[in-house]
Amino acid sequence: MLLATDLDGTFLAGDPEDRLSLYQTIAAHPEIRLAYVTGRSLEAVLPLLADPTLPQPDYIIADVGASLVHGDSLQPIQPLQSAVDALWPGENQVSGAIEGFALERQDVPQARRCSYYCSPEEATNPALLQAVEALGCDLLYSAERYLDLLPKGVNKGSSLKALAEWLELDDDQVLTAGDTLNDLSMLDGQFKGVCVGSSEVALLQSTRQHSRVFHAERSGCGGILEAFAHFGFLGEHGIAAEKRQAAQPGKAELVMVYHRLPYEEFRGADGKLQRRRPTSPNGIIPTLLSFFGDGRPGSWVAWAVHEEGDEPFDSHTTVDAERYPKLTAARVKLSKEEVDIFYKRFSKEAFWPTLHTFWERATFNEDDWQVFCKVNRAFAERTALEAAEGAIVWLHDYNLWMVPAYLRELRPDLRIAFFHHTYFPSADVFNVLPWRRQIVGSLLQCDYVGFHIPRQVENFVDVARGVFPLQTAGRQNCAPRFITYGCAVGLERMTTALDTGSRRVKLGAHPVGLDLERVRSALEAPKIREMMGRLREELRGVKLILSVERLDYTKGILEKLNAYERLLDENPELLGKVTLVTVCVPAAKEMTIYDELQTQIEQAVGRINGRFARIGWTPLQFFFRSLPFEEVSAWYAMADVMWITPLRDGLNLVAKEFVAAQGLLGGSGVLVLSEFAGAAAELKGAMLTNPHDPADLAQTCYLALNLPKAEAQARLRELFDIVSYYDIRRWGEEFLAGVALEEPVEAGVTLEIAS
Repeated sequence: MLLATDLDGTFLAGDPEDRLSLYQTIAAHPEIRLAYVTGRSLEAVLPLLADPTLPQPDYIIADVGASLVHGDSLQPIQPLQSAVDALWPGENQVSGAIEGFALERQDVPQARRCSYYCSPEEATNPALLQAVEALGCDLLYSAERYLDLLPKGVNKGSSLKALAEWLELDDDQVLTAGDTLNDLSMLDGQFKGVCVGSSEVALLQSTRQHSRVFHAERSGCGGILEAFAHFGFLGEHGIAAEKRQAAQPGKAELVMVYHRLPYEEFRGADGKLQRRRPTSPNGIIPTLLSFFGDGRPGSWVAWAVHEEGDEPFDSHTTVDAERYPKLTAARVKLSKEEVDIFYKRFSKEAFWPTLHTFWERATFNEDDWQVFCKVNRAFAERTALEAAEGAIVWLHDYNLWMVPAYLRELRPDLRIAFFHHTYFPSADVFNVLPWRRQIVGSLLQCDYVGFHIPRQVENFVDVARGVFPLQTAGRQNCAPRFITYGCAVGLERMTTALDTGSRRVKLGAHPVGLDLERVRSALEAPKIREMMGRLREELRGVKLILSVERLDYTKGILEKLNAYERLLDENPELLGKVTLVTVCVPAAKEMTIYDELQTQIEQAVGRINGRFARIGWTPLQFFFRSLPFEEVSAWYAMADVMWITPLRDGLNLVAKEFVAAQGLLGGSGVLVLSEFAGAAAELKGAMLTNPHDPADLAQTCYLALNLPKAEAQARLRELFDIVSYYDIRRWGEEFLAGVALEEPVEAGVTLEIAS
């Protein structure tokens, strides 16, 4: 069958349960072909194609019948479109011919038609009717306000009939649905039809004598469901047999959805699966776990690798029965190949470079995208089974972009929150992604979306506006929490809420904080105190510049090394007086995209040391390995300058770790920070530098080395106050508070609500 339906007031309207039931029925029955038949232009229909909760149409008849396209490719349906084009005299000819009449042009996208606002009196003006006739056009008037000039003989009904004939469908195989007089031409009795509840009175009167047109009681999708049953579509029991319910709720009041389990799984010598604390400390995981410490029923959804031949898969395990008695780890079964494609290859080769504005490095593969969506659906299905009625689901980062879309369909009752840990770029960069509409459509299914800083929030808003016709529902000043000017990622005001027309999406800026106790414990360890004493002796008379980062082209490592070479070249008095220590954590062996970068870095290190080294002094010490956090903390404490220069970074926690170590020990180290790191918008007191400018990189580092001690101490006090107050615990609490509030309003911050 073909369901040909109007949109506004019909397919997009009705009780939420009726909408869910109809949409799921269409999804479950591939034999149902769907056609959107609308007065909107094709351009105005595009946002609906990005809405993951809506069934995607097989065909679109737009512009009141003047545009006919395939739903997947959006290419014209030929020869049907050519036949319409031949009847249209042209927009300029039409608008010019009726310029003298009392008509106001509608400022909406239009093709092969001209649309106006018009009074009932003017719509029947004989001179206007004569002018339209002379143009060889038809005049369509509806709702006592809207007037359309269309190609002769073209309307919703004529185009639908042409489509049905082209598809070789019998009249009984087509169900039409509408709610206004604008839909009369496709409810003329040729096909089976339904006027949904609350239809325009004139439409009901005009179709009352049509035996094949059913007048439903329920509005919107509910009326279409009634028509399915009335006409016997999908079997004798009609829709009643097909109505599907959302997934049954579980027991978890808070569901944490993260790509990693809160513990590490490994196989012992006996080949059996075992677990241990994560070997690479992650300050976020303990904080997220802490929200279950009060006995709140919860689940932690994450992947677990399982291959054919392994022992039976255990979908649920405890996390820590003593500390978190009501927390369950809900494991999503993935093969090693799925993990490699979804996380190690596709996410890192397509999304990671694009998010960090290196889109020219990105590789887009449709097959990999399908695996990505499959994994995200698996996460959504597991989450839907875990969550209690009305529970909060907290999703983490871009690896799970599509989960909100699938989850909202499965569980419309849930409160979905998403935190984007990675940088979110501007629209001109993000829009290179082939799947941007699906991604944005999914994120707009959330109730709350958080980013590190206001600039990233506003970048998301700009991207979303290119997909949906959004209304701003709230804005607030960024100061005093964030830097507004003098910083590449600064912003004066940010959006706090968006209205999509069907959903209100709240937005917030929440820079991830630091676990201060973790740094304190590291610095108090006896072996670390001993290490600091040894370093102090070794560095006597030499100023230490420290750099700590992962091997990644986004971190600006090569640019920094070249700037350091320039610094030594232009300031020979520094020779023998300063040393740069760089701790660079290698990428995983599977990440071959970093091989060339590693080679370039090794060449630069060799060149600099070969050029400037003297007996007893090495200008550059490069550690190409991961050091224990405790040892890194000792280096933090000893550094005179912390040189952090990413070309683009969502936040950068290393900067905060340095500040914490220095602040806890009463130091006076200087933080030189890239103004393209998210932390630059938060860490007042840092010396900002442009990593894309070699001269500025070298000059700012030189100034930091020679900064008067009093100024260095003042800067550090300001930084430490920020880092110690806005710690990791406060980050989590403020994020969840933003999810719970009707509007995320901070004390003392002006909020504007759009009328």
